[in-house]
Amino acid sequence: MILGNGIDIIEIERIEKAINRWGSLFTEHVFTPDEITWAQKHKFPYPHYAGRFAAKEAIFKSLSDPRVTWLDLNIINDASGKPICYYSKHDFTGQIYLSISHTKIYAVAQAIVTR
Repeated sequence: MILGNGIDIIEIERIEKAINRWGSLFTEHVFTPDEITWAQKHKFPYPHYAGRFAAKEAIFKSLSDPRVTWLDLNIINDASGKPICYYSKHDFTGQIYLSISHTKIYAVAQAIVTR
């Protein structure tokens, strides 16, 4: 049963500017250590940060729970490259399905939450 869905798109340059301006104050507020490690291992990390930012926004929309924080969501890739979201709320028993994509300018993500 689908409980919610969400989609978000963001300009990669917007995330790049935030990181260049605020540095770790921004990255450590929005991204988990796993997500930071993932992005930083790429030559151009900003599309990867932006993709995870968009994914978290899409998840926020699909969960419709104002108590969810940035760091409650840990988005990593499985061995095949598929994004997987680990949601740290212990009482959550649903599934979160994600799709993330980016171009040179934009990152987009869609989330579907099921029970």
